[in-house]
Amino acid sequence: MPRVDERIWTDSYAMDTVDFDFDLPDELIAQEPPVERGNSRLLVLHREGGKVEHTVFSCIADHLHAGDLLVLNNTRVFPARLLGHRLPSGGAVECLLIRQLPPPSGVGTLGVGSSVLWDALMHPGQKLKPGARVAFEGDGVRLHGEVAARHFHGRRTIRLWADGGIDVAAAIDRIGHMPLPPYIKREDRPSDRDRYQTIYASEPDSVAAPTAGLHFTNALLDALAALGVERTELTLHIGYGTFKPIRDAQIEEHVVDPEAFVVPADAAAALTRALSEGRRIVAVGTTTARALESLTIEDGGRIKPSIGEAQLFIRPGHTFRIVNGLITNFHLPQSSLLVLVAAFAGRERILGVYREAVARGYRFYSYGDAMLIL
Repeated sequence: MPRVDERIWTDSYAMDTVDFDFDLPDELIAQEPPVERGNSRLLVLHREGGKVEHTVFSCIADHLHAGDLLVLNNTRVFPARLLGHRLPSGGAVECLLIRQLPPPSGVGTLGVGSSVLWDALMHPGQKLKPGARVAFEGDGVRLHGEVAARHFHGRRTIRLWADGGIDVAAAIDRIGHMPLPPYIKREDRPSDRDRYQTIYASEPDSVAAPTAGLHFTNALLDALAALGVERTELTLHIGYGTFKPIRDAQIEEHVVDPEAFVVPADAAAALTRALSEGRRIVAVGTTTARALESLTIEDGGRIKPSIGEAQLFIRPGHTFRIVNGLITNFHLPQSSLLVLVAAFAGRERILGVYREAVARGYRFYSYGDAMLIL
């Protein structure tokens, strides 16, 4: 299996975290998706020469050509946010499921049906000690929870089980809420189950969407295929760490959370062909770019099917070996995602483009506008 945890950068590129700051008015943080997919604005940045163009996402085919390989992340967001109450007090409880854990050896089940352990963020954390019981209800489903362990920063291990022998995953899907990012200051709505999801999402296990892909429609993907743009898919499940700020003074001290990924045989073959033929490989989203750059290129330029964890923090000094183009939304100041984009296109150039985007009123973050960097 290829090693996926190597940090391929040079230490000479140490930078302060404040070097990735910019001013962003609150009103430019998109709270709603566009009325229709594909109608977002698109800023096109050419790395060679620095030319900037302004267009709309539905015209992205004007900037791609036959032979390009578009790589999509087909992960699916699950309704990971549970709203309930404590037992027996009835006090409100919120639980954000992070990842399912394997059961400890020798541990049985609680309640009726099988129980499942999850790593979760819970609120109010100070009141939810080991042994605390909670319940989540809706749509004829009652999901029980017991705090099994307490960790730092509101993290808990929680055991979940449902009444009537209902599968826990099915119960979560029925009563859970979509985990909108913390900078969207509204409650989720039923429509977010569709709009905070790419049209090609198929592998559920993410708590955040690969937002660069939210702009694509079936018609647009068909138009790109007709143009001769090849398409393949990998899976990288996005964890809550995608929102983790860089708290260290220098970015090289920051550690990104590992995220599981799968590059299947057909994707590995498509990537190998594109590399050998010198064709452009365009990553749809920073998550896709991170998965691709975590892969090992074997002798002869072959990429093998891979299952692993992406632990790579891409920052200035990284040598991009696979990605030639990047589709991405506009990211948080001083975030690892902004650092990745700066590594791809240059810090000063990206910050200059961000200032121009702010001046032109582009919408930022998950439900915002997009960039194409070539």
